[in-house]
Amino acid sequence: MSGFDVKVENVVVFATLGNNIPLEKISHELEAAEYSPESFPGVIYRIKDPMVAALIFSSGKIVCTGARSIDTAKTAVQKVIVDLRNLGIDIPEKYDLRVENIVASTQIEAKEKLALDEIALMLENSEYEPESFPGLVFRLPEPRVAFLLFGTGKIICTGSRNEDDIHLALGNFKEKLEELGLSVKPIGP
Repeated sequence: MSGFDVKVENVVVFATLGNNIPLEKISHELEAAEYSPESFPGVIYRIKDPMVAALIFSSGKIVCTGARSIDTAKTAVQKVIVDLRNLGIDIPEKYDLRVENIVASTQIEAKEKLALDEIALMLENSEYEPESFPGLVFRLPEPRVAFLLFGTGKIICTGSRNEDDIHLALGNFKEKLEELGLSVKPIGP
């Protein structure tokens, strides 16, 4: 592992059912479903347990967001499918389910505010425009993730599809920062 205390903030999974879904029916029969086709082409279905939002499209695609773990996201998709089946909608037993994005956060020790402008000048594949966003954006090609580094030492990692890649990427990011002469000390649990 990377030595970082990583907290998963959001997991996004995609399910492809392979069948068309009647959105009007869902919006009328599921209490927590919202459908406004003039502003968004899918049904927004908010589940309380686990607490997530599912975006259901007529093409048979479901995007589930808001889960704090991969298992919770998969459980949420299964719940949506059970609810759709309970409405009499034909859903195949087998369907494609994949993790599309994991957003995680961690923290490094910053005794004083990090000089993001200086870091951005020395760090390849980075952008820092404090007028439009307060964090430095760093893209790592392998594993393919993006980091947001803030002056406080907070790090947000996005784009990963599994937790192992998050730790690998954080280890690589730590190396890059240390090559610039920064002392990078992860703050543990």
